[in-house]
Parts: sequence; structure tokens; C-alpha cells
Amino acid sequence: MKIRLGAYAIAIALAVISTAAPAKDLPDSGMTAEEVTAWLLNAGYQAKIVTDQSGKITISSAADGIEFHVAFYDCHDRRCGSIQFFAGFDTKGALSPQKINQWNTTKRWARGYVDNTNDPWIEMDVDLSPGGTYEILNDEFATWQDTLRVFKKFINS
Repeated sequence: MKIRLGAYAIAIALAVISTAAPAKDLPDSGMTAEEVTAWLLNAGYQAKIVTDQSGKITISSAADGIEFHVAFYDCHDRRCGSIQFFAGFDTKGALSPQKINQWNTTKRWARGYVDNTNDPWIEMDVDLSPGGTYEILNDEFATWQDTLRVFKKFINS
């Protein structure tokens, strides 16, 4: 009887696996700012393309009430092979380089630093090329969101 249940369970598992939807691939050469904006909007986040005075494009967004931005790197013909999530916080210069080093020595996915007025920043890089899937990108974004929350708590402690 146990063998039958085992075989039955394996048959069900194989049926589920064979009917699972295939992962949706990212474009091999990376993503455009418009595609990243659409991805964020489709996930329920605000997203707005912003161009600075020098012509550099970023996306402005927010998660859990924390504003962040997306920068583009390794770009060719509007498609970019990597992006960087980043956020800065105004602590009125209260965060020391020693404290941010504490973050960097104990955290894996994102790096922090303080600017010239000792305000903290956090960055996380994500490769989009050569290929990948939206599911992996969603997982990377979930890591970013969690890290951003933990960073905000860290700098306020």
C-alpha cells in the first residue's frame, strides 16, 4: 500500500511539474527604462522616469513608504544590461562611517555608504543580461525591499 501511495504521489507531482507555466524570459540584451517602469507599475508600485540635468535617466519609485531610485548601467541602444536600486536618507549627518561599516561587514546583498555630509545611502546591483527571467527579477526586487526596510531600521537605531 505504501508503494502505491508513493507512486501515486510521484505521478501527481510530475503532472503538476509538467503543467507549470514556463518562466518569462527577460530580453537577452537587458531592459529599457520603459520596460523597467512597466514591470514596477504591473507589480503595483509607482514608477516615474526622471531625467537629470546631465541627461541621465533614472526611475523614481517607493516601497513601504521608502523612496528609492533605479539607475541604468551597461546600456547599448536604450537596452541596459544591469540596474542599480539605490536610496538615500537625510539623517542630518548623524550617521558615522564607522556605523555604516558595521552594516557592510554584516550584510550580503546591498552596500551602504555615507555621503560628504554623513547621510546614509544604500545600493544593490542587479544583472539583467545576458538573459534571466522576470521571476528572478521579482526575487531580486523582494530582496531589495527587505534590505531597504532593514537598512532604514539600522540607520534609525
